[in-house]
Amino acid sequence: MGYQIDLRHLKYFQVLAEELKFRTAAEKLFISQPGLTRQIQQMEEILKVSLFDRSKRKVELTEAGRYLKGEVDFIFNHLDMVKTRLENIQEGKEAELRIGFLGSAAQKILPELLLKLNKDYPGIQTSLEELSNKMQLELVDKGKLDLGFVRLPRVPETMERKLVLTDSFSVVLPKNYPLKEADFSNIAQLSNEPFIFFSSDDSPIYFELIMSICEDQGFRPKVFHRSVHALTIFKLVEEGFGVAIVPSSLKYGYSLDVKFYEIKGIRQQSELSVIWKKTNRNPVLKNAIALLNT
Repeated sequence: MGYQIDLRHLKYFQVLAEELKFRTAAEKLFISQPGLTRQIQQMEEILKVSLFDRSKRKVELTEAGRYLKGEVDFIFNHLDMVKTRLENIQEGKEAELRIGFLGSAAQKILPELLLKLNKDYPGIQTSLEELSNKMQLELVDKGKLDLGFVRLPRVPETMERKLVLTDSFSVVLPKNYPLKEADFSNIAQLSNEPFIFFSSDDSPIYFELIMSICEDQGFRPKVFHRSVHALTIFKLVEEGFGVAIVPSSLKYGYSLDVKFYEIKGIRQQSELSVIWKKTNRNPVLKNAIALLNT
């Protein structure tokens, strides 16, 4: 088709092809009948084909006209679809949501969010990556993550933070460790054991929070191994390299030869928060945050 054909021509043609009456089509298009006739003639001149057979008592499409009708219907249907997609994107119903998370978020909070997103906004695609606190902060700040699930008491002023889960702490022991849960009353019972902690480089404040659980009971633990991933910590405990203190929610979702005893009667709690950058313009973000409130 020549460059002189525009959507106006195609719309005039489409309506006339459906009505096959110039007067009725002109009324639908809110133009005069002579005006519609001129537009169709201009179109035929540009295309160098006859689109309508006017030799009979009623207007009929030619073979070329019937072919063009199918193509024009496709064009306008596609444009309607594009318009709908754009509106959905603008309203946050379609796009990609990039999420970073700690292992503890994967047990309940994150799956619940994904189920709600899939139900309310099935057009949203999600990209998930398990990352350390430190890495999530960096990627959220750079705009490479939309949401992060972290255990941090505060974040930079450029970010928002919302508490989503308050959790207790549990000690993790090898399955065959001789201490029974009924006999466990105080973390000080394990003061001579080597401890495996989450890395202080990743989150110094969180490291000190766990350390304070032991200090409140009169001892400073010997930390022999550190990791940013819960699974690594659990594997080390399983192999007998030490014991660990972790948020209690981490006991779900792993199938290892370890056991969890909740540490009761302590002041410390583990807080899981969701973070995002204040200037993030991803339209999906506001819908995801709203769902975390429900």
